[in-house]
Amino acid sequence: MKTTTYYLLLCLLLGSPTLLAQGSGITISGTVREAGKKTPIAYATVMLRGKVDDQMIDGTTTDDDGKFELYTTYGDFYVELSFMGYLTKKITDFEFEGAHLDLGNIFFEEDSQTLDEVVIQGEKSRTEFQLDKRVFNVGQDIGSTGASALDILNNIPSVSVNIEGQISLRGSQGVRILINGKPSVLASEQGNIMGTITADMIERIEVITNPSAKYEAEGTSGIINIVLKKEGEQSLSGSITVNTGMPNNHSLGLSLNKRTDRLNLFTQLGIGYRTFPRHNETFSNDLSTNNELNTLSDRDFNEAFYNLILGTDYRINNSTVISLSGQFAYEKETTDSNNDYTLKNPEGILTDAWSRKEDSYADNPKWQSELQLKKDFDDSGDHILLISGTGAFFRKDQVSDFQNQTTVGNSPNAFQKLNTDFKEGIYTFKLDYTRPLAEYYELETGAQYVINEVSNDYGVLDLREDEWVPNMDFTNIFLFDQDVLGMYGTVAKEKDKWGAKLGLRYEYSSLDTRLENTGEKNRQHYGDFFPTVHTSYKFSDQYSIQAGYSARIFRPGLWELNPFFALQDNFNIYTGNPNLSPEYTDSYEVTSIFHWDKISLNVGVYQRRTTNVIEEVLTVQDNVSIRKPDNVGFSRTTGLELNGKYTPWEWASIDFDLNYNAFSRKGDYNEQSFDFSGDRWISRMMTKVKLPKDFDLEAAWNHESAYKTLQLDILENYYFDLGLRKKLLKGKSVINLSVRDVFASRRYRAISSGQGLEFNRLGMQGRFVTLGISYGIGKGNAMEFSGQKSF
Repeated sequence: MKTTTYYLLLCLLLGSPTLLAQGSGITISGTVREAGKKTPIAYATVMLRGKVDDQMIDGTTTDDDGKFELYTTYGDFYVELSFMGYLTKKITDFEFEGAHLDLGNIFFEEDSQTLDEVVIQGEKSRTEFQLDKRVFNVGQDIGSTGASALDILNNIPSVSVNIEGQISLRGSQGVRILINGKPSVLASEQGNIMGTITADMIERIEVITNPSAKYEAEGTSGIINIVLKKEGEQSLSGSITVNTGMPNNHSLGLSLNKRTDRLNLFTQLGIGYRTFPRHNETFSNDLSTNNELNTLSDRDFNEAFYNLILGTDYRINNSTVISLSGQFAYEKETTDSNNDYTLKNPEGILTDAWSRKEDSYADNPKWQSELQLKKDFDDSGDHILLISGTGAFFRKDQVSDFQNQTTVGNSPNAFQKLNTDFKEGIYTFKLDYTRPLAEYYELETGAQYVINEVSNDYGVLDLREDEWVPNMDFTNIFLFDQDVLGMYGTVAKEKDKWGAKLGLRYEYSSLDTRLENTGEKNRQHYGDFFPTVHTSYKFSDQYSIQAGYSARIFRPGLWELNPFFALQDNFNIYTGNPNLSPEYTDSYEVTSIFHWDKISLNVGVYQRRTTNVIEEVLTVQDNVSIRKPDNVGFSRTTGLELNGKYTPWEWASIDFDLNYNAFSRKGDYNEQSFDFSGDRWISRMMTKVKLPKDFDLEAAWNHESAYKTLQLDILENYYFDLGLRKKLLKGKSVINLSVRDVFASRRYRAISSGQGLEFNRLGMQGRFVTLGISYGIGKGNAMEFSGQKSF
């Protein structure tokens, strides 16, 4: 940690921040449009540069309606605007009176001769700070070659994804994942979190650590909203990408877009085949018997996947747009695993040894459709009504065959079969209304109703005397029905230098779970208010500050509540708890944002206070380790976050991210005190270098410190990623090579001792190498990355 800290300080000291001339404050605004069709251009880059030295003073991107607004205290500047496929515009001559410069409509002319320069403009991902969220605009980083949505998330400041695929925000789980602002089976646990969403499909990712009342209150750590691309070019544009890699990592991606004055058609297709190897080692000792059990497990998860998105936006008139989109994904999975067990008595003598082999296959179809109506009530684009309905469905049909074969001891060989028929539907209905109340005020109000219906028909059969007999201890149908109705209102006031936003949300939750065969039921019906407060102040173009508060909730999901055992390793078992209560969190944060010539730096402090904390409780009986979630009390987490970027030269940059938090837990479980405290830090540093001959190099170092959970000590984890890129045909084609976890050092290691048990577990996946090539179609540019399916 000392080495990393010293390196960060050195980067900061070398920045040599230089302040430009001071001037009276002025707001610059305008609208960017395409010259031929007069349609607005979203996400165009707008920069203020100094006339003397051409240094960037400030920058932003246009919104969905092509509008932008910037504020500066500098007097001697010009405006530079750019977007892929269009000529860059520089506006140097203008006159303004008072504190506002309105540039009006700015028209972009097409340019087909500067493809290479266009690619360079959009080369790097960047983070923008808004009043109640951070927006990570996904760029063309080399390390994203062959990457899944999980890999992209792992490169975003404050977000981490562990080797198990679990997402954390500032070191805490309980994050709510949304797709285009709505819940989706594509982001559900059973649906393999964002498995069929590939990097080339993502426009931006919004990280909302303290969501306003406009967003649903689910997710104690915050919300991550993944916004998928619709593209935006006139005429035909797109790209085609091919990947191959080791272990099996082969895919083909196609993205196309056709846009006219009134109609926008878009489609994306992805197909691929992946293998994910997994190695686990587990040691457990039941101190009541002193029998030691060791397990070695090797598992290959193989998957063929297909993903298709079709959609259209139709402009009925100048003020009304209707959008219809659909997505179909299909996964065909096979799993081969082998678990080897050895059991020793208290004297250390081997008494039993056996193996358990698994052969599983599953079909997973899932689809989603959405209909949305957007109504603009005036030309400003600030007075709007959005109405949408989304339906999503996921199904999993799985059959698993298990064989136990004894090599030492007298235990008979055994055969077991597992059948799963899983169905999930999520239906979301939303209404959002935004209206300016005066020059600086804005009102937002709306409602959302989410219906989640799940059926999990789970059966286990044992082979007895050549006949498959149901094992009624593990066979049942679990039904999960949850409805959440939310209503909200916010009022915001935002001037040139400061802004404030107050909000209140009410949510009524209805949850019913049932075990059909046993008749066990759990019903919860409750309503809660969730207030939010957000403020910001801009001291200068170099320094601003944000502060926020929000009340949050984490409702136990299907797999926290589902009581079925996972039987792949029948001596290391996870089971849900249908009697869990929701977590409630009060979240506070203050963030300072600095921008200098060569350095941008964000420093934040935060605190979360959570009641009804849900934590896994580990028990060992007869050497069977069972992990089960339960409500264990109260927790407080206080943290410091530092992230930024240092660009010492035009051809090199350093991105860094450091998150430290200290936590304490108080609670009792089964008449035992579980009070404890600890700390944790996560750091990441990425270096990007431009090499001769249009080569680019990226290297990223990640480190996660050791930390404590309720009963386990999680040991430190570190890994190194590397990427190399070569542009061809003036940027029309790109070749990428990426190596994730270069030294195969990324491992999950957990140990525990006490309370009647000893437990030690190691998990690892190994190195992934991907080679990809992409080619731009029509006016489209080559993708600098493409899709990987992750589980």
